[in-house]
Amino acid sequence: MENRVALTGTLAELAALRYTPAGLPALDLRIEHSSQQAEAGSKRNVTASVKAVAFGPLAEKLARQAPGSQWTFQGFLATPRNTKMLVLHIQDIQQN
Repeated sequence: MENRVALTGTLAELAALRYTPAGLPALDLRIEHSSQQAEAGSKRNVTASVKAVAFGPLAEKLARQAPGSQWTFQGFLATPRNTKMLVLHIQDIQQN
């Protein structure tokens, strides 16, 4: 099975850089996406607000970026403990 996601969007919210108990930098953020997609033979306007998290050097890099900047995010989806909401775990980024 595969769990891979690629999403283009803007950095809507950046929390303060934090550290895990093991000392690993971590950053919680929210990505806003807007596009037009083909579905059932017609075009559909799509918007999404996605919770995401980054760890290590990637978290440090994202923490220095301006809210509103455009990026392509790649990673995987996971459900944190004690919640039912999916979170994108970012593994790679490219600025648009």
